[in-house]
Amino acid sequence: MIETYQQVYQNAFGTPSLVLDHGKGAYVWDTDGKKHLDLLAGIAVNALGYADPAMMKAIADQAAKLAHVSNFFTTEPQINLATKLVELLITEGGRAGKVFLANSGAEANEGAMKLAMLHKPGGRIIALEGGFHGRTLGSLSITHKPAIREPFGQIPGCAFISTDVEALETLGDDVAAIFIEPIQGERGVVPLSPEFLIAARQTADRIGALLVADEIQTGMGRTGRWFAHTEHIQADVVTLAKGLGGGMPVGAIIATGPAAGLFTPGSHGSTFGGNPIVAAASLAVIGRVEGLLDHVQQTGAWLTSALEVAGFPVRGAGLLLGVTVNDAPRLVGEMRERGFIVNATGDDTLRLAPPLIITQADLEPFIDTLRDLRG
Repeated sequence: MIETYQQVYQNAFGTPSLVLDHGKGAYVWDTDGKKHLDLLAGIAVNALGYADPAMMKAIADQAAKLAHVSNFFTTEPQINLATKLVELLITEGGRAGKVFLANSGAEANEGAMKLAMLHKPGGRIIALEGGFHGRTLGSLSITHKPAIREPFGQIPGCAFISTDVEALETLGDDVAAIFIEPIQGERGVVPLSPEFLIAARQTADRIGALLVADEIQTGMGRTGRWFAHTEHIQADVVTLAKGLGGGMPVGAIIATGPAAGLFTPGSHGSTFGGNPIVAAASLAVIGRVEGLLDHVQQTGAWLTSALEVAGFPVRGAGLLLGVTVNDAPRLVGEMRERGFIVNATGDDTLRLAPPLIITQADLEPFIDTLRDLRG
């Protein structure tokens, strides 16, 4: 099957390491029948793991009613999901706002960039060194990694600063928006300091810019909170995706305060954004994750402690963790041979973003195996 893949699929991802067939809970099976503990969850997407009954029922029930309507109309799941996202932001100290539903994280960030342009026409958009916001031409313009950005160029007016507080002091009122990730996942699960987050909020206020919190990887319970940034600050705009849909393609923009009124008819759109099946699935995911937040905090704390006791430095929060190792790419392959799916974000970092339902019993063999393969 991989040979066929290479013949018919464009080579944007390299050669797949496995052909996956089905999953249950935190485990997946490949087409050879081998079982794997999934510690990546589709890169922080499959919040409920695989074959969650509530999510499957929501999808099936909605598919039997309406699979798609254009945005000339709306549906109950679309309205209910937008309502729920605003409620969740308010419960964590955020402000009331309005939602736009898209199909992915990159699309959500594209929409947030358009909000910035409407907020301050001609203003610059600032992002952070080490940040990742997507691969569309707009979101790529605020994604720092030169190897993936430079071949395609950059939208004029986009620029990067370091994650030092002093870098924020150089910004002036020509800036329309500052994009941040509370934890920079692609950089190697590197949290921004509370001091930087607070300074970013103060800077945005000082220069009249929107503060945009990209919570695509960190949001929807991944850190044990609905939103990682609200522990310290309130953003003007929040972008979501990944875990929100539990495996269904979805993105969301929550705009608060004056930013909530920037889009007007014709200024933005999406054929599939707010799809009723995807919205129903997302509501089911949120319903299940509401009962998992304490579990995520407790399991993440236990996993962090167990890894540190085993001699592996750890950073991150909840169930989004970066583990410092020697030769991470080698370990990814060797762990896969042992039945564990992990991801390397660099030569010395394994990224762990397992399903939020994962248990200590699931994780103990992983820790033992990692210790054995330390090398």
